[in-house]
Amino acid sequence: MKTYLVGGAVRDILLGQAPVELDYAVDGNAAAFLAAHPDAARVGKSVRVCLWHGCEFMPLRDGSLSADLAARDLSINALALDADGHLHAHATALEDLERALLRPASPDAFRKDPLRLFRLARFACRHPGWQLHPDCLRLAAEIPESALAAIPAERVGRELLKALALPCPGRFLEVLERLHLWRPWFTELEAIARIPAGPARWHSGSVLRHTVRVMNAVAGDSLAVWMAFCHDLGKLLTPGEELPHHYGHEQRGPAVVRLLVRRLHLPARQEKAGLLACELHMKAGLYDRLRPGTRRDVLWTVATRGLAREFWKVVDADSKQEISSRALADTALLRTIGLPPQWRNRGTESARKLRELHCQALAGSRTA
Repeated sequence: MKTYLVGGAVRDILLGQAPVELDYAVDGNAAAFLAAHPDAARVGKSVRVCLWHGCEFMPLRDGSLSADLAARDLSINALALDADGHLHAHATALEDLERALLRPASPDAFRKDPLRLFRLARFACRHPGWQLHPDCLRLAAEIPESALAAIPAERVGRELLKALALPCPGRFLEVLERLHLWRPWFTELEAIARIPAGPARWHSGSVLRHTVRVMNAVAGDSLAVWMAFCHDLGKLLTPGEELPHHYGHEQRGPAVVRLLVRRLHLPARQEKAGLLACELHMKAGLYDRLRPGTRRDVLWTVATRGLAREFWKVVDADSKQEISSRALADTALLRTIGLPPQWRNRGTESARKLRELHCQALAGSRTA
């Protein structure tokens, strides 16, 4: 039974990178593989996949290597390395690797599995310099919305979450825009490239351009990237007659966050973080101009939700100011302040007194 290292692992080796995961294909069926490897086990919902020594082994599609390569998503992933070190490649795989080009492996690559379109967007986040081949646009246009709607929600959500952790996460949105993939999973973002981010005094370009910039600025912290994704979602609901202004967009954004979280089956932590980014990024961007009471309330809300590090990172990127160091120092100051014994265990009175002490400390820190 011949065994081949296949897919992304071979691609990464050719690019001089350490493979993220190892996948293998064999020229026999699963039963034959299990007979040859008694300590292997079938895994997941597919009876074709076997797990052995922590790696997945799958029979070649249609029983042949050429058919297996042709059935893969992208040409650069249609690669196989046999036990003798011989490379087997899709007809354009090596050329596309050389040219940093993302090309579908076959004319029906996306039709067979529409989720591959979102994987394509995620892959673009991992390799920011790579370009989409024109076939991506042409073939994506042939996929009906009904086929995209048939993808399990959690699988689309998983691709988004993976993209948030990559070096250039904003490209996920750029690819969705380029391929017109907003419906049905990201319908609320459909006009994001056509809505101005704000008046020229504050912003240039669209909400898409601004959101991509902020997401990429906080790359490396996936939760902060998600908060950057969410912070200006309220601008997508601004009445047309108010543009380019976005009065009150921080109050409209939470509804969009809740819709996306529920639709894509995202974790509760994503909802909490996204709501915070929507609701408070405007006030936080004016941090040095806030009165002590408002400043304290922003600091306290952010800190008690356990998102101070991520939130202030996004505020820095959004405002193009270095606010986080002062905000985090002030947060640390608040944590040193406790209630005098006579004010403890008095319910709302205790809360009011603690807020008063916090405000006094913040006011004093600015005059010191």
